[in-house]
Amino acid sequence: MIARLTRLGLLAPVLLLAACASSPAGQATPTSASADTTPSARATPAELVAQVRAAGENGLELEVQPLRDPQVDDLRARARELEDAGKPKAAFEALAQALEISPEDPELLQWQAELSLLRRSWEQAELLAAKSYEVGPKLGGLCRRNWATIGHARDMRGADEAAEVAHRQGESCIVAPPVRM
Repeated sequence: MIARLTRLGLLAPVLLLAACASSPAGQATPTSASADTTPSARATPAELVAQVRAAGENGLELEVQPLRDPQVDDLRARARELEDAGKPKAAFEALAQALEISPEDPELLQWQAELSLLRRSWEQAELLAAKSYEVGPKLGGLCRRNWATIGHARDMRGADEAAEVAHRQGESCIVAPPVRM
């Protein structure tokens, strides 16, 4: 994974974001000798989300953003405020309201998947990321975020082989720039 991130030029942002992340108050990270040693299992939910978002940072590909409903934009802003205030459940609910207006918005579905990682709802995170991938683009940053989320959710559930498949699938979302002569 580190080689993959280094290749994408994303290692520095991932490390910076991971260094800034901390466990929510009252939640301890596993420290026993019998704790799972996969990279995802050692990371806090906030670190997992930082890794997912770093994987989706814009690369060299062109990304088209559809026009959005102003109500959806208001709910997105509200969800961002709630997430920044450390209220992932309330942010998730604001996004659910936005999805009632725009039910197949892959960005909203992926954001809910990331909030599910924060809430340690691994199965829900995987399902939402898979649905986002299904209705969203099959290349680019959102695609990479989808597969990173699926991979981390599988890691956290102990499905190591399936997680590795998901992480490899994320590599197929990378679009090589055209050769210019």
